[in-house]
Amino acid sequence: MIPIVGIGAGLVSALLFAVVITGSSLAALLYSAAPLPIFIASLGWNHRSGLVATIAGALAVAFALSPSGGIAFALIIGLPAWWIAYLALLARGDGNGAVEWYPLGNLLLWIAATAALATVGSALVMTTDYDAYRMVISRMIENLLNEMVRARLIALPAGVDLKEFAQDLAPAVPLGIGASFVTTITANLWLAARAVKLSDRLPRPWPFIPSTTLPRRALLLLVAAGVIAVVGGFVGLAAMAFVGALFAAFMFSGLCLLHDLSRGRPWRLPMLISVYVALVVMQAVLTPLLALVGLIDTALGLRKRAALPPPPTQS
Repeated sequence: MIPIVGIGAGLVSALLFAVVITGSSLAALLYSAAPLPIFIASLGWNHRSGLVATIAGALAVAFALSPSGGIAFALIIGLPAWWIAYLALLARGDGNGAVEWYPLGNLLLWIAATAALATVGSALVMTTDYDAYRMVISRMIENLLNEMVRARLIALPAGVDLKEFAQDLAPAVPLGIGASFVTTITANLWLAARAVKLSDRLPRPWPFIPSTTLPRRALLLLVAAGVIAVVGGFVGLAAMAFVGALFAAFMFSGLCLLHDLSRGRPWRLPMLISVYVALVVMQAVLTPLLALVGLIDTALGLRKRAALPPPPTQS
């Protein structure tokens, strides 16, 4: 049963991955859902099914597109989804018959680390020459800025050399890619878990997600990654991607804090609606603020200071 489910999930995931070559906005949306079938196979059956799905999807993309496309699928889509699902279902007994599941905060930290590795993997699939990678990214930024200026979406100050400006922005691109990978992995994990739970195949009891907070070692990792990011090369790229991924993880932690602090409050619903609307309308402003809230919560333990009631047993 596992090979059949895994192969089917892998083929669906490969199809969602491959449609991105059409270049349409719908294709980009479908591409972002490519990890979903692998998550469902891994959570609903077991991690071996997810591994079969990864192999099947990579082989399908390699035959349909190119061998490098198959490697890209494995590094960017398949292996990250399989690994995170494997961690989500890790459990151990405490000696009294109770089961302790892998903490959500640690899982979120692993999502950030996996996102950084996926960012490096996507770069290495393009080229193993870092200077060539920088040139490709600079050219992409330059073309994007040209289109935005031509469409009058932005106006650059007089005297700004577009090519030099694009080259200056290129080192920061992994920051955004790492953050976007965290969002994609987290969203697909949540959707897959909800779908599997509806079918009563989810082995893990549904956790109380608002209690999620990153462990304090995430702060040390953020500082270390920020220092290493100035090294340059693919090592600096990996560190820069990890910084962006950690900021996205802290943003989710800050969002969880708002959910947790507002439990039972009359202003909970309008506050949460306002926050989510602002995340769509003013993402560039609110995302750093939520990340800062998550950072402060991790550093100072705001939830313990607030003396919140214990999480509900069933959520």
